[in-house]
Amino acid sequence: MSITKEKKTELIGTFKRGEHDTGSPEVQIALLTARINGLTDHFKTHAKDHASRRGLLKMVSKRSGLLKYLRLHDRKKYLDLISRLGIRK
Repeated sequence: MSITKEKKTELIGTFKRGEHDTGSPEVQIALLTARINGLTDHFKTHAKDHASRRGLLKMVSKRSGLLKYLRLHDRKKYLDLISRLGIRK
């Protein structure tokens, strides 16, 4: 369900803007996408796990808000990010 420390540092390294960046919208969206994909696989075997489903919906909503922010403030970075992550919008 959760992502490993190595996977998290790899995602941060891939999507960071600067040297010590861990909180930019791009990084947050990438981390949320990895967690969402993990939970999606979890629900294929545990269909009745409604507590985790609520968490998934909260993460999807948070990612949607971050994507909206990025779309409004920097359209080029937004389009690049959704193509790199494979998110359809």
